[in-house]
Amino acid sequence: MKPDIKICGLKTPEAIDRALKRGATHIGFIFFEKSPRYIEPDVAAKLAEPARGKAKIVAVVVDPTNDELDEIVSLLKPDILQLHGSESPEHVLTIKALYGLPVMKVFSVRTADDLKRVEAYIGIADRFLFDAKAPKGSELPGGNGISFDWSLLGWIDESIDYMLSGGLNKNNVADALANTKARGIDVSSGVETEPGVKSVALIDEFFDAVEKADAPVMASGS
Repeated sequence: MKPDIKICGLKTPEAIDRALKRGATHIGFIFFEKSPRYIEPDVAAKLAEPARGKAKIVAVVVDPTNDELDEIVSLLKPDILQLHGSESPEHVLTIKALYGLPVMKVFSVRTADDLKRVEAYIGIADRFLFDAKAPKGSELPGGNGISFDWSLLGWIDESIDYMLSGGLNKNNVADALANTKARGIDVSSGVETEPGVKSVALIDEFFDAVEKADAPVMASGS
């Protein structure tokens, strides 16, 4: 089964167009002002229009206020809310009830203990995203271009739907897909020439690597 592919932190029509043409299933807009990938909700709304009906539009937020969420949902009309903050299970339920949207809850991972918190959200979050925990001193909860030990995901039941993030790029995405049960992958810095600057060439190379990894192995002599 082909994995879902989410290109996150998009800011230009060119990058969105290439992501859609290559088959991205999700496109993400980041509404966290400290991020180099931050975008204003009204700008994101205009950029997202070509994606409607072609890919899921994801609003990425970090502990937003109700007013901030109101504005984002009203303007962008996302398909999914990605919660990258410290939201409790109860808060996730409240957000889902308020906006009637599915929620993808993010967990930052460095050790096995970081994954234990997932259990409280099973049946509450619609999907999970596992990202690498930010290095010390970083103000960014994601998009730091680092990976975590994927073997930590070994205990995650196959029934749990998750996307994998954290330092993915054209060189390691095949290994990521082969060594985890991830049904989706999320890339941001891995298709950038510098923080916040997406490259259509790198987007192409990333999709090429995914397609190569996903291609069936040809039988000898066939």
